[in-house]
Amino acid sequence: MKRTISWIILITLALGLLAACTEEPQPSQPPAATEVPAQEPAPDVDLEEAASIYVTNCSACHGLEGKGVENLGKDFTTSAYLAGLSDTELFEFIKVGREVDDPLNTTGVVMPPKGGNPALSDENISAIIVYIRSIQE
Repeated sequence: MKRTISWIILITLALGLLAACTEEPQPSQPPAATEVPAQEPAPDVDLEEAASIYVTNCSACHGLEGKGVENLGKDFTTSAYLAGLSDTELFEFIKVGREVDDPLNTTGVVMPPKGGNPALSDENISAIIVYIRSIQE
């Protein structure tokens, strides 16, 4: 199962890179939905556990409640960009991050892959998505 998900992720990334090379990004619109099935949120992770994983890995830039930290990370609670992403797209975004020179980077700060924690597991990323979805307004 994990190997299948890894291949799906790899193919999605490759297609995304190919699309990025051939199309001009449109910052006002979230990425188009892909044919890849949505990443299943961690069904066995309760919200308290998901919040704890979020706080440990994301709160330094995005705040304890996801409201963002000025000059570091965006507010997750009101982000139209995040709201427009499927769970699969958000999973990939967290896993890959965003470079400073990415045209969609509006903070001028790198979003490191896995939030800067290379040990962050796919299950942890799924739990973070559970928490982010729970705080979106």
